[in-house]
Amino acid sequence: MTLLVVLGMLGLLAGSVQYALQISASQAPSTFCYIWVSEAQTEFKRVAEENVTLPCHHRLGLLEPKSLDIEWLLQVSEVDQKVVITYSGGKVYNDFKVEQKGRVSFNSNFLAGDASLQIIFLQPSDAGQYTCKVKNAGQYEWTHITLKVLEKPAKPKCWIEGDLSEGKEVSLQCNSASGTAPITYQWQRITDEEGKVGHLPPTSRVNISNPGQVLLKNLTQMVAGSYQCTAYNEAGQESCTVQVKVRYAQNIGMVAGAVTGGLVGLCLILLSVRLTMKRKEKKRYEEEDTPNEIREDAEAPKARLVKPGSSSSGSRSSRSGSSSTRSTANSASRSQRTLSTEATPQIAPPRYTQVDAEGKEMDPKKVDHASLKKTGASPIMVPAQSRAFQTV
Repeated sequence: MTLLVVLGMLGLLAGSVQYALQISASQAPSTFCYIWVSEAQTEFKRVAEENVTLPCHHRLGLLEPKSLDIEWLLQVSEVDQKVVITYSGGKVYNDFKVEQKGRVSFNSNFLAGDASLQIIFLQPSDAGQYTCKVKNAGQYEWTHITLKVLEKPAKPKCWIEGDLSEGKEVSLQCNSASGTAPITYQWQRITDEEGKVGHLPPTSRVNISNPGQVLLKNLTQMVAGSYQCTAYNEAGQESCTVQVKVRYAQNIGMVAGAVTGGLVGLCLILLSVRLTMKRKEKKRYEEEDTPNEIREDAEAPKARLVKPGSSSSGSRSSRSGSSSTRSTANSASRSQRTLSTEATPQIAPPRYTQVDAEGKEMDPKKVDHASLKKTGASPIMVPAQSRAFQTV
């Protein structure tokens, strides 16, 4: 630090010191002539990946060309310097610093008095304070230059945080990962298809502590559109865009209702299929597990003895016989289906009974065959099991 202060003071007094040394040199013997020349410190600013030429001019090349020595140094710390490039003994050496190898060189006429340093494809690591030192025949000249390498902001990233529904609020975020500080952010709204930008909506608010953040409150369809964020510094600028699409509140309800209705409909379909399958299973189970027993037929109407010439009795008997016939046929059909699934049971022999003229059942032991003949009736034997037919 002390060295830098001294060099700065020498730079301010360069003109007067140079004049005084020239007078002393004219009065003193040539063997004791030492000339120290220092110029004021100069600052250069360049953008990364560009080229730069750091000037260094001297008048010592004509004294002793063989003893000319040129050296460029880079201050890497307060007490440490590294050689960048040097000319000594008629040769140029430029591979001292690995990061700058192949990117540094002298001007073409450095022997004639222009020892400027050329650096191509600048990198952030090239920044620092450079010193050009020229000596020849016991005389020295110094030049100090500060180089600042500016890095353009990296392509920023834009995104949205929050709910894009009507009435809600969101924040627009913008950030650049690298670049020379300070980096400034600016949000603008794209007003047309040609990319023209305008001011933000009146409801927007910029975060003072973080300019890369903009808050959009009480969203409406009026604030929908494209927004552009620009990150810039001394070296340049880069930008990104984001699309704000505000959703209608009723649309959300309709979508929710449609989804709910679809789920309910699906549940009903599944339930219907399930019930149908259960009914089929139950029906199949009942068909397989029908009880293996003989169903008892309904008792048929009792037969009665009537006179042969009675028309009214005959008609009633005819109707009764028809009804008994249908009943017996139905009962026989049901009995046949039941007996088809079971073993043939033991059936008792049919029991016959007699009925009088009024249709009442009579005891066979008390039947008077002689009286029956006198009345003109004939005995009819009706099986007790079916009692399905009557004799007219």
